[in-house]
Amino acid sequence: MTISVLIPVKNGAKYLGECLDSILVQTFKDFEVIIVNDFSTDNTVEILNSYKQRDLRIKWFQNHESGIIGALRLALSKSSGNFITRMDADDIMSKDKLATMYHQLNEKGRRHVAVGLVKYFSDKELGEGYKNYESWLNRLSQTASNFDGMYKECAIPSPCWMLHREDLLEIGAFNSDRYPEDYDLAFRMKKANFQVIPAHKIVHYWRDYSQRTSRTDPRYEDNRFLDLKLDYFLDIDYNPNQILIIWGAGKKGKYIAKCLTEKQVPFQWVTNNPKKIGKSIYGVEIEEDIIISKLPNAQIIKAIAVKTKSFSSTRVEIHTFFHFS
Repeated sequence: MTISVLIPVKNGAKYLGECLDSILVQTFKDFEVIIVNDFSTDNTVEILNSYKQRDLRIKWFQNHESGIIGALRLALSKSSGNFITRMDADDIMSKDKLATMYHQLNEKGRRHVAVGLVKYFSDKELGEGYKNYESWLNRLSQTASNFDGMYKECAIPSPCWMLHREDLLEIGAFNSDRYPEDYDLAFRMKKANFQVIPAHKIVHYWRDYSQRTSRTDPRYEDNRFLDLKLDYFLDIDYNPNQILIIWGAGKKGKYIAKCLTEKQVPFQWVTNNPKKIGKSIYGVEIEEDIIISKLPNAQIIKAIAVKTKSFSSTRVEIHTFFHFS
């Protein structure tokens, strides 16, 4: 078997058939679909049994654990493909998705990541946040600069990547429970110095709706997201020979300062908020952000509050991201 498509599903009956239909009409035929049912309470099982009888390339198993990562671990253990990719049970593939990604990856060889351009769709009008994220992510994928954006959001489109099986196993596959989807995995791709292959066509269609797991699962809590970025920054990109600056003294700036203090990582702290300039928190005096211009050789963690539509929900949230100068 050449490609294994891994699909976790929980209560996916509404869209599962449409997803599987988009896989079965792929122009590339040498694949298997490994689905793991994560304790669905709707008629997901009936649909899975129907498709299993319809096409022998479709196999499904009951999750032994709970959640997406546990389901992916089981799916990978049951797979046999030399190339591994993911799919969400509510999304749709273009007809040439597998062919496009496989040929790119087969040509480039190991230690490469095949990605594709993505497009959101919904029964309701999409918010600006989704449109902005789609455009940002596609720009990165077109220029293979995905890892440059890792400290802003997950810059490897999930679930729109393909790896050689050996490479996926080398970086730990789905062994980590750190974060429920591909963000932790993408950081491990970056750490291993994998190279992204530029993408030039839309191959994956993301469905947005109110019950999408990223909106409802508590494992997507914001501090988990922030902790992940901070820990990988310190592991991969932090340079102790450069000055580290936290820019922003709001809720998330304080959280980052607390984490760095606990890890005994020295930093300077700046803000443009006159009410906080001169105050000392965690033993660090907060200075005016004008000093940044005097410190050109610095790494900056930018934690400035900006009200914007969330990439993962319609709530107004504040995003924190890392910026290196």
